[in-house]
This record gives sequence, C-alpha cells and structure tokens, in this order.
Amino acid sequence: MRRTIPSTHGMSQETQYWHLRNHKLFSILTNAQIDDLCIMTRYKKAQKGEIIYFADETEKRIFILKKGTIKICENDEKGNEVVKELLMQGDLFGEISLDQGKGNAEYAQAISQDVVICSFRLIDFEHLLESHPGIALKYTKLVGFKFKKLKNSYNNLFFKDVKTRLIHFLLDWAEREGHQENSKVILKNYLTHQDIAGVICSTRQTVTQLINELEADRVISYGRKEIVLENIEKLSSLK
Repeated sequence: MRRTIPSTHGMSQETQYWHLRNHKLFSILTNAQIDDLCIMTRYKKAQKGEIIYFADETEKRIFILKKGTIKICENDEKGNEVVKELLMQGDLFGEISLDQGKGNAEYAQAISQDVVICSFRLIDFEHLLESHPGIALKYTKLVGFKFKKLKNSYNNLFFKDVKTRLIHFLLDWAEREGHQENSKVILKNYLTHQDIAGVICSTRQTVTQLINELEADRVISYGRKEIVLENIEKLSSLK
C-alpha cells in the first residue's frame, strides 16, 4: 500500500506519482520508492516562448519533459539562435552527461502551450543511480540513444539536402506524436516555419518553399493548427 506524502510544486501527489511511475526509466521501482522520488523532484510549468533553463545555472539539474515540446538552443558568435534539437514528452535534458563542470551557453525554451517538466538536483540523481544499478543501466541506454540520434542529425546536415532533412524531420515527428486516421497521419502543429528551419539548419523562406512543393505534390496538407501527412509512403520515397 502506498503511503501518503504531501503535495508539492502546485501539482497533486497522484499526478507526480503517475508521471514518474509511467516513465520507463523508473519502471523497476516499488511504489514506496516512487513516493520517495516524488519528494526529491521539482515541477515547473511553462507557456509557449518561456525559457525553462540555462545550462550555466549554478545548480545543476536533470530534467524530464512531462508534457509539451521544447527546443534546445544556443546562440552563435553573431547572436543568432541555433536550434540543436526538439524534445517531446518523456525526453531527458539538462546535465545528462552528469558533468559538474562549467555549463555551456545552451538553453531550453517552450514551443508548445502548457509545458510541464520535472527535475532532480544532479547530486540527488547521482545518488539514485548509485542506489539502483538497474536505473543506471536504463539511463546509460537512454543517453546513448540520445547521442546517437544527435550524431545522425549532424550527419544529415553534411550529407543530405534541405528537402531530405525536412522530410526526415516530418517522418520522425509523425512517428513520435502523429495520430493515425485511416491512411493519414495528423500532427498537432505548434511550430512555425522558422522553428522548423532552425531544426533542419535552413531558412524560413526555403522551408516555406519546400512545404508548398510537398502540398502541390499532395503528400502533406499544412495548416496553422495541424499538419496532415496525406501519404506516408510517397513522402518517404521522396527523401
């Protein structure tokens, strides 16, 4: 039987509990251990456009995205924003290398409405991994997969043209968040053309042109509220 713990961070005890219970990283923990985990977590809500964290903050933390979508960015030498990756529900970010050293210029910004994150102090998270080798193994695999995905993204920048990168992005988005309706896949659209351009390292004008071409080919329908992938097979064949 689960014991009762106080509600914190303006979020109900049950909401905190089930978020952690349903995350694959903590699936091996008992109910009591999840309750203990709730005590050491901090929850934060953010609206679209809000900066969630800066990597150079004094207190190092590990974050888990509970709800919504965020972008991880940094500014180049000219002050232009460079989008490093988009993160969706369940993704990890922050000091995932468990590095206590000086932070970089990376920051995270909410790009969908009603973003919710939970976080652990780095020192608390390290103790958790030391106490539970099974979680440490799962964490290693998740971080390894994350870095592999980043490596593939960088390879795409060097070896694939902009249209192919856009198609890869749409297909990946569809796999993670798409809603199947008959032969179509529907995406809730919270990204601007500029957001997409930032992710695939292109310009807003080029992204707009390519989306218009894909619409003319009847493989997607683009709207402010949703994007419909009309024909996944044909879209995949174009990459």
